[in-house]
Amino acid sequence: MPAPLEVASSETVVPRKKILVVDDSLVVRRLLAMKLKSSGYDVLEAADGPTAASVVRQHKPDLMLLDIMFPADVAHGGGGWDGFQILQWVRQMDGGHDLPIIMITSGSAEEYQSRSMSAGAVGFFRKPINNEELLNTIRLTFGDAASAGHAPAA
Repeated sequence: MPAPLEVASSETVVPRKKILVVDDSLVVRRLLAMKLKSSGYDVLEAADGPTAASVVRQHKPDLMLLDIMFPADVAHGGGGWDGFQILQWVRQMDGGHDLPIIMITSGSAEEYQSRSMSAGAVGFFRKPINNEELLNTIRLTFGDAASAGHAPAA
């Protein structure tokens, strides 16, 4: 009779949270990805709306950082999408209804902040982004209030 299988450990492995960064700027995506990865998150990237929608479908991120302004050519000839259109599209997808979205922009806070929150965003940041404030908002969104306000160990 074969020996029973043994469980190597009784500890539960908590998967790392996945954050999708959607911005047409490669520099912004990479800077945010470096900061998020060093803070313990897995990072997915998209440069446009269709790619973001595909990543949401395939990889089911836990949170999205979404730029508001995209140039028309980034939308592959579709006349240009902005972050609000991407947000609305994601909200209609399976797996996107409850996805926390933080809007980011280099545009006017006065013009976009209240519109972002009214559209269902959980946060709003103007570029250049204060990384510690962003990380605190992400931690609070994930329900990790105990570590919000504390700098991560580097």
